[in-house]
Amino acid sequence: MTAISMTVNGKAVSADVEDRTLLVHFIRDHLHLTGTHVGCDTSQCGACVVHVDGRAIKSCTMLAAQADGATVMTIEGLAKDGKLHPVQEAFREHHGLQCGFCTPGMIMTAVDIIRRKPALDEKTIREELEGNICRCTGYHNIVKAIAAAAGAKA
Repeated sequence: MTAISMTVNGKAVSADVEDRTLLVHFIRDHLHLTGTHVGCDTSQCGACVVHVDGRAIKSCTMLAAQADGATVMTIEGLAKDGKLHPVQEAFREHHGLQCGFCTPGMIMTAVDIIRRKPALDEKTIREELEGNICRCTGYHNIVKAIAAAAGAKA
């Protein structure tokens, strides 16, 4: 067992975990934050994207012990004081979700894209989303939602 401590959604947390515990499983099973989804366990789908120290990562590719001392933000931490994050609001407003399974990962990826690339167009958004799979929407409304949140046109 390994003792780990980190800040998750602004709250200090600590636990003893098996060395092989993935960050996604720590978030879901130990912290009971189930917005971060496990879709493939192979880094293909992006449903497990969270922010670690301000960068989007697929939490199924990182051991919980590797996040020791880090600041982690999950989908549950985006909304503030009962108000949706602008990207969450854009997904709601532009119907950027259908079944909702990929949505947390898409939103966390979108927040990172907007942070890194202030000038977005449809081509860039689509290229940046290549690591996230949606099996329902065909991406059209997801791209529209991200463009709207970024103040771009798609």
